[in-house]
Order: sequence, then structure tokens, then C-alpha cells
Amino acid sequence: MKPEIHLFGLSIKTFGVAFAMGFLASGAVLARRLRELGRPVDWAYEMIFAGLVGGLVGARGYYIVQNYDQVKGDLIGSIFSGSGLVWYGGVIGGALAVAAWARWRGLFNLGLLDLAAPMLALGYAIGRIGCQVSGDGDYGIRSHLPWAMGYPHGTVPTPPGVRVQPTPIYETLAMGLVAWALWRLRDRLRPGGVFALYLVLSGLERLLVEFIRRNKEVLAGLTAPQLESVGLVVVGAAAIAWALRAGGLSVGLRPSS
Repeated sequence: MKPEIHLFGLSIKTFGVAFAMGFLASGAVLARRLRELGRPVDWAYEMIFAGLVGGLVGARGYYIVQNYDQVKGDLIGSIFSGSGLVWYGGVIGGALAVAAWARWRGLFNLGLLDLAAPMLALGYAIGRIGCQVSGDGDYGIRSHLPWAMGYPHGTVPTPPGVRVQPTPIYETLAMGLVAWALWRLRDRLRPGGVFALYLVLSGLERLLVEFIRRNKEVLAGLTAPQLESVGLVVVGAAAIAWALRAGGLSVGLRPSS
């Protein structure tokens, strides 16, 4: 594990590098999609920037709410601290910021959700690489599986000799496949279909991986991320069911490349 790299006298957080790479990769994919749709490619940079600012504010705010008892002694310092980011908070903050941008650009419709879905999955997959490399505590429970590993030098180190489930690797692989599938389906489904599928797949991925992570149970034997994931799956499944009753998801176009 390597939480930091030192370059020309500067200390650079490896999670921050992965975070930036996620936004850059998502921006490149978004630019291609906008070009396919005949929209200005420059909008990709605007949308990614809105998502970045809103995501950082939301991720940090969510962390503070979740850990208020720990940070209330230095609330102002905690707000501007560089540590402590929560994915779901980032999604909420980023979504609100992108929605505001889309309304300004006249792009506030179901197509916006479909546009964002593959990028959300891709950014998540790359972000988990940062969690793995930095050893930030997102790993799983103790394990004796052949591929289990320790994080003795991580930001949140494991005890010496303890091996755990490398859940960030699982999530990178799973959400990378989700991003690829959503991209392939971008011209096959009716408006809103790609995003509905994203909600179901991303919710299922997080629901399942939480069973081998270290988060505390809060209700009915489920963790807070699991309860949130159940909500995503329900909303996505309801949207898919409604579309099927209304005539189906597919628009019968040629496969996307």
C-alpha cells in the first residue's frame, strides 16, 4: 500500500490521484457521447466541473453528518480537512450541481440521467483503485482466501499478520463491468432506461459487497450503505417495470460500438 507518493519534494495522496483520474476518464467518455449526440463537446468539461465541486461538498458534508460526534470539537477544521469522503454524499452533491448546470444549459431531462450513468459507474470503479492503493479502510473482513491481503501500511492499517477481503478490487471489477455494459446499451434503451439499470446494478453491487465489509449494522442486520442501496434498487426496478408496462425498454437500434 502507498497512501502517498513523493515527487519533487511534494507529497501527493494516491487516493487523490485516482480521484482525479476518475473525473478525467469520465470527462473523456462524456465528450465522446456528447459528440455522438451532436452537442457541444465543451459541455463535458462544464458538467464534470459541476459534478466535481458538488461531489466534493456532498461527500465531505455526508462524512461530517455521519461522524458528527467525532468532528464536532473542531467542526470548521473538519469541513476543510482533506480527509473523509463518502461516496453517497458525493453522488447527492454532484447530482444537485449537475442538475443545476443542466437546467442552465436546457438539458434537464431523462437523457441527462442516461448520459451520466456510465460515467458514474466508471468514476466509482476508478475511485476504488485509490481506496485499494491507499488502504483507506474500505477493505473487508478477515479472510483466509488465497487472494486475501493485509494493509499494514495503509492510511487505516490492518494489524500485523492480519489478512482481509480486498473489497476495493471487487468493486473496481464489478463497477467497471457495469460501466462497460451501460455504455454498450446507450443507444438501445428508451430515455431513462440506462439510468434505471445503473440504479439496480450499482445498488446490487454495493448491497452484496457490504456483507464482507466492516461497516456496522444499523437496521434489520443491514448497514447504512446497504439500506441506501436497497432504495436505489427499488427505484430502478420500479422505473424498469413502468417502462416494460408502457411498451418496453428497447428502442430496437443497432448495437453500439
